[in-house]
Amino acid sequence: MKKILFLLLAWPMWSQLPNPKQLSFDEYLGYVKKFHPRVKSADLNLSDAQAQLLLARGAFDPKIEVDFNKKQFAGKEYYSLLNSSFKIPTWYGIEVKAGFDNSEGMYVNPENTLPNQGLTSLGVTVPIGQGLWINQRMADLRKAKIQINLSKAEQKLEAITVLHEAALAYFNWKRTHDEVALYANYLQNAQVRFSGIRSLIQNGDKPAIDSIEAGIVVRNRQLSLTDAELKQTKAKLELSTFLWFENNVPMELQDDVLPEENLSQTIAETLHTNELLVAGTSLENHPKINALQSKLGLLDVDRKLKANSLLPKANIGYHYLSEPNYWNNTEMNNYKIGVDFSFPIFLRKERGSLKLAKIKLQDAQNELDLERLRLTNKIKAQQTEISSLEIQRKLTSELVRDNQIMLQSEERLFGFGESSVFLLNTRENNLVSARLQAIALENRYFAAQAELFKIMAQPDKI
Repeated sequence: MKKILFLLLAWPMWSQLPNPKQLSFDEYLGYVKKFHPRVKSADLNLSDAQAQLLLARGAFDPKIEVDFNKKQFAGKEYYSLLNSSFKIPTWYGIEVKAGFDNSEGMYVNPENTLPNQGLTSLGVTVPIGQGLWINQRMADLRKAKIQINLSKAEQKLEAITVLHEAALAYFNWKRTHDEVALYANYLQNAQVRFSGIRSLIQNGDKPAIDSIEAGIVVRNRQLSLTDAELKQTKAKLELSTFLWFENNVPMELQDDVLPEENLSQTIAETLHTNELLVAGTSLENHPKINALQSKLGLLDVDRKLKANSLLPKANIGYHYLSEPNYWNNTEMNNYKIGVDFSFPIFLRKERGSLKLAKIKLQDAQNELDLERLRLTNKIKAQQTEISSLEIQRKLTSELVRDNQIMLQSEERLFGFGESSVFLLNTRENNLVSARLQAIALENRYFAAQAELFKIMAQPDKI
């Protein structure tokens, strides 16, 4: 009997088994950030924006144009017309153009009659109304440059969303792992106690009813362990959806891989949230703010383009004309000029478009101001929650310690015959509940740290 009582008292409450393999939280996030398909898709969005910028710059590329027409019938050359030009678009809507024209034939339109060697030209076309300070190609290029910044901000936001979801999956995996370990240990405790009580009953030291109560505890522990193992399996499957290798090959999590044991000591350093708890917060480089500022920039370009449409369309062109062998002649008597002008009387369409652009711009500015305030308050609230959870964790740790002491005292009384199986089980149930509360609170603490990391949205720090 003394040997049995010794086993009851000496059985470890929380045995620490050596971990065959650990997947640290930092290493796990590294895999997610580097190989997860959604993070790669965010990179593709940035590449798309860079391609759009290249496309917008193409509007300013020099252009060669050649137009040649010839008609010959019944041995007669009716006409042979050549119009060629080299155009250089510039930033402020001014277009530089050099050309060479030639015409031959019996039936050339007098308007197209040129010297025998052809005619060269060099000149410019200048908009003096719409299109001088801003035009569609200038607007497209400005918007494409802004879109690069917008895509970078959205890339960070998408990456931070994936990392946050992955972190919650890791925390859930760790929680279920700790619960399985907890129930497994206390199931062994209950089984040893059940065997010891049956031996005591056989020796006549305990009533037979005690074996029933001890057996109920064993079955309850088995039920809790089975349910915890189911939750752990589901948590591991959820975690596996975030683990990938190169070339979009999914990674399978092995059964012997365990979560980081001392995560509570490293999580703040891994997510860099410890810096946010001691230093002031700055939103200058926040991706959400940068994204809204970029959208504001896009709308401002649209507003300027709409405002420019209130000006009349007026273009002036001047081209110096010369035969190919007369370029050494500096006289400017041979030229071609042109003026085109148009202006709507009421400007109702233009004024309506400008008003709508201003409304959208003001709405975006209001959203930006609101988002600044919202982020500031979220950060403060999250910092307060983390501080509160740290205090709660300390109190819960003290509760676990006190319940552990109460259980050990009850076990000593039980060994001396001054306690009952009911009281012993009650003390152990209280300890199990306290440990479960500590695990749940630790999970909330991890989630709060991850939420602060998500709010600050700085995935580059990992």
